[in-house]
Amino acid sequence: MAYALSPIDLIPDFIPVLGYVDDVLLLPGLIWLTIRLLPSIVLADCREQADEWMKVQGSKPSSRFGATLIVLIWIVVSAALWLWLTRRM
Repeated sequence: MAYALSPIDLIPDFIPVLGYVDDVLLLPGLIWLTIRLLPSIVLADCREQADEWMKVQGSKPSSRFGATLIVLIWIVVSAALWLWLTRRM
């Protein structure tokens, strides 16, 4: 859920072709899987809560935790790649 609400993508959109892989494949796949695994009563209750949230708040929820998690993943991957490349030289 944090990934879906994060304003930051796992693969940034500015990377040609790969940047849209998470938007086109990963996110719809995860949404489909979540809906399939949820009991219908829980799904109906969640939809009611989401409608109520939108009426009261007037905006979609966001997740600072999700954004922070994605940034940390990119930092760790970048540092690992940098260390790997510097040790090879």
